[in-house]
Amino acid sequence: MAAPGQPELRHGRVGLRLIRRSDARTLQRLLAENRDWLEPWEATNPDGLRQVPGSASMRPAVAWMLANAKAGTSVPFVITLDGRMVGQLTVSGITWGALRAANLGYWIAEEAAGHGVTTVAVALATDDLLFRRGLHRMEICIRPENAASLRIVEKLGFRPEGIRPRFIHIDGDWRDHAVFALNREEVPGGVLRRFLG
Repeated sequence: MAAPGQPELRHGRVGLRLIRRSDARTLQRLLAENRDWLEPWEATNPDGLRQVPGSASMRPAVAWMLANAKAGTSVPFVITLDGRMVGQLTVSGITWGALRAANLGYWIAEEAAGHGVTTVAVALATDDLLFRRGLHRMEICIRPENAASLRIVEKLGFRPEGIRPRFIHIDGDWRDHAVFALNREEVPGGVLRRFLG
């Protein structure tokens, strides 16, 4: 699924490339530097065990992402702006067979937010998975309070499908998430092309 040597996906200043083991230290630094910015949207452990993202080595997390990529259940990317890492995007829960679907999640450093970087990254990843890798459906689940992420799916034309009550443990409690999705035939020319159109 995540073939070594895959070229970087790119549009303008924004790039997506497969995560590498050597990215662990930069990811750790970015998470630590963006602690206050990211905390309201981060998954937490419902058992109360908490490790603050960025406070420990990201090597085990990167190794886990790469293992899932090798198993074909995930495609972990880093988001770049002018070649510099500014966030991370993961397509996870990849299911083949009759479903051919996946979920997409991401985070971005505060300095890169509000400039369309995440919008372009989501479009690049969605096009890659739907058209190059052969998935049929891409889904994004967003907390209804996350106005910035809601703008991304709106700009890209993801279809709202409803609310999943108390869906994911985020910032210390079970949080509702709005569900948005796209099927391949809804964007025959690709998500990025339609967005730029």
